[in-house]
Amino acid sequence: MLNDVFEPFLSASPVSVMFRATLERVLSPQKMDAIFAKTAIRQKEGELLFSTCVDLMALVVAKVQKSVHMAYQARAEQFQVSVRSVYNKLAGIEPQVSEQMVVATAAELKAVIGQMKLRLPRLLPGYDVRVLDGNYLAGTDHRLKELRALGAAALPGLGLCVFNPQLNLIEDVLACEDGHANERGLIDRLLPKIASGQCWVADRNFCVFSFLFGIARRQAFFVVRQHPQVVGEPLGKCKRVRRVPGGVLYEQKRRLSHSNGEVLDVRRLTIKLDQPTRFGESEIHLLTNLPCDVLAVRIAAVYRKRWSIETAFMHLATVLRSEVNTLAYPDAALFGFCIGLLLYNVLAFLQIALRAAHRPKTNDRTLSMYKLGDEIAGVYRGMMIAIPARHWRHEFATQSNHEFAKQILAMANRVTITKFFANPKSQQKPPPKKISGHRGNHVSTIKILQQRKSKR
Repeated sequence: MLNDVFEPFLSASPVSVMFRATLERVLSPQKMDAIFAKTAIRQKEGELLFSTCVDLMALVVAKVQKSVHMAYQARAEQFQVSVRSVYNKLAGIEPQVSEQMVVATAAELKAVIGQMKLRLPRLLPGYDVRVLDGNYLAGTDHRLKELRALGAAALPGLGLCVFNPQLNLIEDVLACEDGHANERGLIDRLLPKIASGQCWVADRNFCVFSFLFGIARRQAFFVVRQHPQVVGEPLGKCKRVRRVPGGVLYEQKRRLSHSNGEVLDVRRLTIKLDQPTRFGESEIHLLTNLPCDVLAVRIAAVYRKRWSIETAFMHLATVLRSEVNTLAYPDAALFGFCIGLLLYNVLAFLQIALRAAHRPKTNDRTLSMYKLGDEIAGVYRGMMIAIPARHWRHEFATQSNHEFAKQILAMANRVTITKFFANPKSQQKPPPKKISGHRGNHVSTIKILQQRKSKR
């Protein structure tokens, strides 16, 4: 049983308590400072701990505080350093520290999910699917002296994210400080992370021999949209498979030849579209090395799920504030982005817990991450005033994965789940053709409404 101090908030907003409890679990100061001590190379710990920076930035990214400065002022009594020292610390956090923070917390959340005994549907039965995509951070304010005279956007970098669609978790990220870098330039760093039996789904920007052959060498699989530069030698005729949503599916075997002499036989799936894409393309080609017992229809469906990572990026931009435009230094901006990935994973974890606690009500309904984030942001600040940090540490920091999963499910059972169902999509009617007029014309709304009444 939880301490009585939690009861008012458990009654009014259980998801806010679940969120804070999960943060205490995965972002405990000991764990964060251990990651920093093990991973940092240039930066030293000093008076300002890395765990304090994580806690501060999480308030900003979760939209509890509007800026780093405001978050600092709200907790000024906890700091022994100036706000300038905080900004200097953020500007020097190395990308590998931010990366490892995401990896470690995602692994811990996966371990807790494993204790919930929830059967999650496999995207591709028999294969562990990962979706790969990059996200270029938006331009920041021109706060640095060297940027003030420039009119162009100042790009702080990019994050190449590895998404687990079965759990809706972003398991890994490769942070790059160069906003002009190509995602392909990070492939050499990515390949050692690929495990045997995995199936990697990616767009055509990753359709290069180094990536495709690198995956095959690791006894893994890929489903990648074909780039025009990667052609291959046809092996046999192109055969019609069947009609799929949006077009007709065809399949053909091809052989890819690497410059080092390696060859790789793949299957090329072609979807001849009923309607061209917005770029005028009438066909989509996919390359895969999955065996023939995996049906082409299933592979095409898996590729369509690639957009699940785009949905995650949308939530990072709308539900959270993962790109803090006031952080002009690349390392600080990437740190904020990785905090966004971490908080997204926590919200995704809460969704899984709610589904586990409210089966079968949630089987055919989508849970809104926006509604979850909105309630948490509204309650969080007052909750942290009412419940001191020591209570959270005492209750949640040292529990085993089994105990914590049991506690989270007990709290999830107290949630009114209907509050967090996403609104069903309505059929959008085409907008009426507007009556054009001279520039500067205007109408009186009340006269228009009176005309409506007269027509009745």
